[in-house]
Amino acid sequence: MTASGPTDAGSTAQPDPRDRAVEPRRVVVTGADSGIGKAVAVALAAPDRQVGLTWHRDRDGVERTAEEVRSLGATAHVRQLDLADPQDGGVVVDDLAEAMGGVDALVMASGTGSATPLLEMAYAEWRQVVSVDLDGAFCCLQAAARHMVAGGTGGRVVAITSVHEHAPRVGAAPYCAAKGGLGLLVKVAALELAEHGITVNAVAPGEIATPMTGQEDESVLEGKDRPGIPVARPGDAREVAAVVAFLCGPDAGYVNGASWTVDGGMLQMGPQAGSHLESHDWRRP
Repeated sequence: MTASGPTDAGSTAQPDPRDRAVEPRRVVVTGADSGIGKAVAVALAAPDRQVGLTWHRDRDGVERTAEEVRSLGATAHVRQLDLADPQDGGVVVDDLAEAMGGVDALVMASGTGSATPLLEMAYAEWRQVVSVDLDGAFCCLQAAARHMVAGGTGGRVVAITSVHEHAPRVGAAPYCAAKGGLGLLVKVAALELAEHGITVNAVAPGEIATPMTGQEDESVLEGKDRPGIPVARPGDAREVAAVVAFLCGPDAGYVNGASWTVDGGMLQMGPQAGSHLESHDWRRP
């Protein structure tokens, strides 16, 4: 017995769901002044698109991002955002939505971290990291989702988490707690917003050559041997941005509530790495 195929006489082509999928024409990227946020903004820039860019301290950096975005034919809107006051996230997203006439996609790349052992950490340091990485992300997500629902044409939300959404790191208690919480917030939002045509996903980078790892604008292919990572090098921010661009585009309409690791295989090394450690240096940040 053979199955009938699409070329059989009398058959009709099935509609392609991508024809009705979200096109990210109005995009907000937080933390777009450098690193992953900058790479994402550039990856999503195209003629007839608008890209909202937020920055915290590096105004020159975000202006360079805006210049690249404009060179690709998109319109850039620049706003300052300090998520130490998480509710500012909602205010800035609302402002950008008004300027662009709505929001089709939100990419949350803002973040901060710590390198303090748990027993030495002040509560203020804990709160500062969690406020930026989790509370601020919630406020941005909620505001953008409200605009997407009101617009009635669906949307895309991508949260930049970390491999530490899935695995702990010594000295990074608030960062790991916030990223783990953000990973579950993504899953809840994916369930609640799907009926409105909005997908919500996470991208979890490993070691990426950015200012956060002290490697901005450095080649990941030269002098960067990483024996503990299967591909033996850090990642490039553009490699993360390529995954984000896919998740924001029409081909990702059936991807929802997922966490995409972009780590060169780092997370697969758990027991393997543990069996090859030769000192207790890992116990200190």
